[in-house]
Amino acid sequence: MTVNARTPLSTLKSRLAAACATAALLLAASTAQAADLNALIWCDHSDPALLQPFEEANNVKINVKEFEGTGAGLAIVDQSQPGDWDVMVIDSIDVPRGVEKGLFEPLPEDKLPFADLFPEVKMDKSTVVNGKRYGITEKFGYNTIGFNKTKVDPADMQSLASLTSDKYKGKVAIYDYYLPVIGMAALAIGKKTADLTEADLPALKAELLKMKANAKLVGEVTASQTALATGEVDILVGGGEWVTAGLAKENPALDFSIPKEGAVLWSQSLAMFKDSKNKDMALKFIQYIMSPEGQARLATSSCYWGMPSNKKAALSDEQKKILRFDEQPGFLARAQAYPAPNADLDKKMQDMWTEMLQAQ
Repeated sequence: MTVNARTPLSTLKSRLAAACATAALLLAASTAQAADLNALIWCDHSDPALLQPFEEANNVKINVKEFEGTGAGLAIVDQSQPGDWDVMVIDSIDVPRGVEKGLFEPLPEDKLPFADLFPEVKMDKSTVVNGKRYGITEKFGYNTIGFNKTKVDPADMQSLASLTSDKYKGKVAIYDYYLPVIGMAALAIGKKTADLTEADLPALKAELLKMKANAKLVGEVTASQTALATGEVDILVGGGEWVTAGLAKENPALDFSIPKEGAVLWSQSLAMFKDSKNKDMALKFIQYIMSPEGQARLATSSCYWGMPSNKKAALSDEQKKILRFDEQPGFLARAQAYPAPNADLDKKMQDMWTEMLQAQ
């Protein structure tokens, strides 16, 4: 604003008032922007039933962007400016990838309910790096055998051998994600998922090809889930509570098993960005998601159900029954983590998976 000796007092007052109003608007806009929380999430976090209670309680708008797979999420971050994002959902085993890239802020363990988590899903080997915790497991489940218990013998589903049995030839779908299904193949041949090496690839490929020979289709999440739900197939390799629990009311015949050989444990964590412009609100959001109420809403999200990592999740008795909550200690004792290959072995596993998909 330009002022000289000949500027009338009324004009000066008017200009000052306008300047003050403009400054107030800019401050309000800045405050509103600062109050927003920007979250990179999986689809289960976009459910209004999960987000609205937090937004209303904290007078904040949560802006979400969905992605599938850690690689896709990190690609979004690479294309963003520092400070664009506040929190991120990430596979627990992939937390170190974000730490290596310098993305995440250590979490204050004394302000989060670690004592209430299932011990087996704290995932300290992944979520703690150099003595600092960068992720907290919020939800978990299993890539295992999903099935229609009116179409198959449930006793058969207690062994991974059923997936390659002639008894179910043409009645099987395979979830098209290489790591968990390779993990299931490893368990089927008596290998530990954490110990896989290149030397194991021929045996793994042979097992995958036997599964493929029995399969009617190999499909991504929606296609494989739909095939089981509609009766196109009776068994889903790689399925689990994340497929069957959300469909339980519409189709109570759907169930899942943790076979004697074990299952592949999936778990997802929340991490806070080091460059977040709203770290206080980001921490509040993580605390909300980890609270008994937040855990119950996340576990039963409209996108997919899964086990809450907090044992105190405020689930109803019916929801606990569907998720088989009381059986979790036994399930976890038989579960093994996703294979976590280095870059070279990961590429070889992906190539092997492609060869399996292309096999006639």
